[in-house]
Amino acid sequence: MTEKLLAWYETNRRDLPWRGSPAAYHTWVSEIMLQQTRVEAVRGYYARFLEALPTVHDLAEADDDRLLKLWEGLGYYSRARNLKKAAQMVVRDYGGVIPASPEELLKLPGVGLYTAGAVASIAYGAPVPAVDGNVLRVFSRLRADFSDIALEPTKRAVSLQLLREMPQDRPGEFNQALMELGACVCLPGTPKCEACPLNEDCLAFRQGLAGALPVKSPKKPRRVEERHLYILRCGDRLALCRRPPRGLLAGLWELPAAFALPPELVVSREDAGAAVHVFTHIEWRMAAERVVLCAPPEAQGLVWVTRKALERDYALPSAFNGFRGQMW
Repeated sequence: MTEKLLAWYETNRRDLPWRGSPAAYHTWVSEIMLQQTRVEAVRGYYARFLEALPTVHDLAEADDDRLLKLWEGLGYYSRARNLKKAAQMVVRDYGGVIPASPEELLKLPGVGLYTAGAVASIAYGAPVPAVDGNVLRVFSRLRADFSDIALEPTKRAVSLQLLREMPQDRPGEFNQALMELGACVCLPGTPKCEACPLNEDCLAFRQGLAGALPVKSPKKPRRVEERHLYILRCGDRLALCRRPPRGLLAGLWELPAAFALPPELVVSREDAGAAVHVFTHIEWRMAAERVVLCAPPEAQGLVWVTRKALERDYALPSAFNGFRGQMW
């Protein structure tokens, strides 16, 4: 199975920018970006990030607002904050060299078992597994295993199977090949079994069960939050406010909400439409008003920015993309 998988990977792997460099810093940045984010969405962010912050020392010293602006639109912004915290730890405790062992990598903020395994195997050639959702799906079908892939015992069992199958001289390629197979062939719902290099070895394919696997316990329903926002304009400037330092979208910029408008300053006001944004555990249902003011109100927490400044300096999450057309 391993020989067939690696032969398929050599011929069919996608040309991804982070695969051109096995440097630990590059591998680590790409793996953090790829968490819960589509590969195609990461391409541009990865190149821009490394151009701005080419070394772990640059990342450790990066200004928070600059870092979040580089991350703008990728979502899950705690990943960016943990990257910086981990970079500072690497500089302080490891002499600026990202550690090679999974045990040391796991000490870094934001690094879990999967990321530790990916960095250790791809960048350093360590024979350790990297078990993500793609790999769990592949193995559940190969073994026709109906164990719940959301449970830790299932993940541990797959890790042990990987260790038995993994070639000691090519662990990084083996891990990437399994991820690639899950991402491109062994797809959720409708796998491309006829194109799979492992279909002769796959019990689910032979038994007609591929569509029924993997088994994963359902997520808890999302909490719904209703939000009323204001698109406040004064001349060529737009009002923003910073979110609290902890919690959802911590420290990022947003449109003001629940704002008391001084009537004497209002030139015009109109409906600016509605938008929905879905986070992992929360759903925002937003309605906005576009209000033009003759002078900026004396309100704490508001900053007034030009369009150029917004595009250059202020990280406005994609949750507000539905209103961007109304801002200017």
